[in-house]
Amino acid sequence: QVQLVESGGGSVQAGGSLRLSCAVSRYTYSRYCMGWFRQAPGKEREGVAAIDSDGSTRYTDSVKGRFTISRDNAKNTLYLQMNSLKPEDTAMYYCAARERFVCGLGPLWYKYWGQGTQVTVSS
Repeated sequence: QVQLVESGGGSVQAGGSLRLSCAVSRYTYSRYCMGWFRQAPGKEREGVAAIDSDGSTRYTDSVKGRFTISRDNAKNTLYLQMNSLKPEDTAMYYCAARERFVCGLGPLWYKYWGQGTQVTVSS
């Protein structure tokens, strides 16, 4: 069983930054594709960013140029650097994983999920 634990959420004013982390309890982490998702109250879960096992990345249009997904295979950790935050970025953020080389931005790509970390951006 793979466990994912997110951290780094919090409250910030618009224009601010946060860095989310996701610790993965799997020594074969480097073979996993990873993703960040978010879900606001009353809305569907949305794929924010994904990173393949080779480091290739993809983003949803609304965060391009503001968010950066990265991974540190030596630390079994996934990151999401979020800059220029907007109130509409407010949501619960989840990391997700699957043991395959490539994943997309849809939730069905992923098998394992963390419990989430809350991000609140005030105007």
